[in-house]
Parts: sequence; structure tokens; C-alpha cells
Amino acid sequence: MLAQTHDTEEIIERVAALDVGKATLVCCARVPDDKKAGRRLQEVQTYTTMTRSLLSMSDRLRCLGVTRVVMEATSDYWKPVFYLLEAAGFEVWLVNARDVKHLPGRPKTDKLDAVWLAKVAERQMLRPSFVPPPEIRYCGT
Repeated sequence: MLAQTHDTEEIIERVAALDVGKATLVCCARVPDDKKAGRRLQEVQTYTTMTRSLLSMSDRLRCLGVTRVVMEATSDYWKPVFYLLEAAGFEVWLVNARDVKHLPGRPKTDKLDAVWLAKVAERQMLRPSFVPPPEIRYCGT
């Protein structure tokens, strides 16, 4: 006899994804739609990587109730963004570009990349790369 089950996908309810570059980043936040059950709202914005702009982004993510921020970046451009968001209390994940490329449907623009990254992050299809904890990070001094 078959029994009816309610299989629900484990979705991160309030997530943001960042496509980080040298001078700018694209942020896609995905949150539940309070007006339509089961639907998601999405906000995509571009920010400069200057501190004032990053603080503004952090404030916006906090207002949206975002809990996890996932980012993919080349070079060391991710570090200031990661550290600022981490200090602001977000759960921040740096994902390996090599792991992300193995997933199907990879878009070609920064905006589409951030949206796609947010969608796979909310479905927990990614894992974080190791980032040393603050107490053992190299300070450069």
C-alpha cells in the first residue's frame, strides 16, 4: 500500500548570492513572498566594492532578513566583502568556482550569475570552501 507523503525541499529561506569583481559586485537576494505562499521574491542590485557601498548592502540584506550570503569570486576580491559581512553577523560562504561550474545552467553575465548562484544556494546545492577563522588569518604585517 502506498502512503501519501509531503516531501519538501529543504530551502534556505532568506539567502543572498554575490558575484564579486574588482570594482563592483552583483547581489541577488531571494526571500519568501509574504503575499503569495510558496512564492519567492528576488532583488538584484549592483554595488561598488568601496566600504560605504558594502555597508549599505549589508544593511539592505539585514532589512530583508537574509541569513546566509554565498559568494563566488576570483583572485582576492572576495576577502573584504567576506570579512565585512562576517563581522556583521551573516553566515558567509565562499564557494569554489570549480564546484559551481560543474552545475548545469551556468549563465554568462554577472547579474544572471548572481541570480543563478542564489537559486542553487537556497536549494543547498553548494558547499562552502574553507576560510581560516579570524583568529588565525594572515594580517599582512
